[in-house]
Amino acid sequence: MHRPEKQPALRSDAQRNRERILEVALVELTRSADTPLSAIARKAGVGQGTFYRNFPSREALVLEVYRYEVHQVAEAAAQLLCTRPPEVALREWMDRLAQYAMAKAGLADALREATSARGAFKSLSHGPLTEAVTLLLTANTEAGTIRPGVTPDDFMLAIAGLWLVDPHSDWQSRARRLLDLVMDGLRAGAPGPPGPPAKE
Repeated sequence: MHRPEKQPALRSDAQRNRERILEVALVELTRSADTPLSAIARKAGVGQGTFYRNFPSREALVLEVYRYEVHQVAEAAAQLLCTRPPEVALREWMDRLAQYAMAKAGLADALREATSARGAFKSLSHGPLTEAVTLLLTANTEAGTIRPGVTPDDFMLAIAGLWLVDPHSDWQSRARRLLDLVMDGLRAGAPGPPGPPAKE
């Protein structure tokens, strides 16, 4: 096994550049769908060569911004379950999902301009988000904090209203109210935590 010692550091630096570009692109493309790529590179503090090595086209950048956002949201599920009770982790993750939904709505124009792939949203988000939802629902079912039998599809249908909220309105309060209603529905019929074995 011949691995140059400096290679991990180089990979780490390249990864930081890539993530910085994506973070800037999310903000700038949400603000204006036709933001020049040169402006995104400048604000990210990288040269044109570095930028185009990572993202050779506008389409590549826009699709990767969505993929990046989806994975950030999906990974948060496991992180929250490590530090919070299942019920709290689920509700906080729903807030993260709402923030993602608003970013997704704000970037819709950029995606439409960059690509005609109609299935882009589903192909980029369905897998990772479904895995995150499954993880959270399983933890809550085992803890007895939600009604039994709720599937990831049930959950995604229940919160589908998030994608109808106007991102230019007071979306935080509207999303919070919707998610509180969904959470109340999930709690209805919850058996509670498993009790001790019955004595004979």
